[in-house]
Amino acid sequence: MGGEVNKQLLYLAGRPVVEHSLRALLAVPVAGVILVTTPGEERSFAGILGDLVPGNKIIIVAGGNSRRDSVRQGLEALPAGVELVVVHDGARPLVKPGLVRAAIEEAQRWGASTLAVPVKDTVKLAGPDNLVRETLPRELLWQVQTPQVFNLDLLLEAHRAAERDAFEGTDDASLVERLGRPVKLVPGDYTNIKITTPDDIFLAEKIMGS
Repeated sequence: MGGEVNKQLLYLAGRPVVEHSLRALLAVPVAGVILVTTPGEERSFAGILGDLVPGNKIIIVAGGNSRRDSVRQGLEALPAGVELVVVHDGARPLVKPGLVRAAIEEAQRWGASTLAVPVKDTVKLAGPDNLVRETLPRELLWQVQTPQVFNLDLLLEAHRAAERDAFEGTDDASLVERLGRPVKLVPGDYTNIKITTPDDIFLAEKIMGS
């Protein structure tokens, strides 16, 4: 974003971005939420979310030095008895509860699932010189979104293996894939955008108003 405020705390249609994400998950419903924040921002999130936190079993914890570390911090804060965990990016405020439920159902069957949408554009694989090496088969390519849903024991095993091998990965599904375990792609929605640039706030408000 380039600003001083965490993008998840920016306002979208009158509410912080992260509040939209939380309300979508709570509407599924889920048994509770572990909200992982940048270290030192726990109070900022608690203050701006107000009564939403204590009223909905939301626990705020500090994250780690990387995406993988932050997810692991969240996993370690889970109460006993959890079987499935939904990992969602707080900067995806437009996710639809029905799609979260679909991802949960597939994870119950396969052990791991992720929302994703088919790639619309032609995708090229390039070398370091920016010369095209290969045109990838578009019909086989998917753009991955969140949430991603996992059997908790499976995800913990994947995180332990990644930590042992110093593998970061760009999402939790990639950690599970390294174990040779299946990850089910669940058709998502192109409106489930990630807030990354100021233009995304404008686009998200347009989508919400449509």
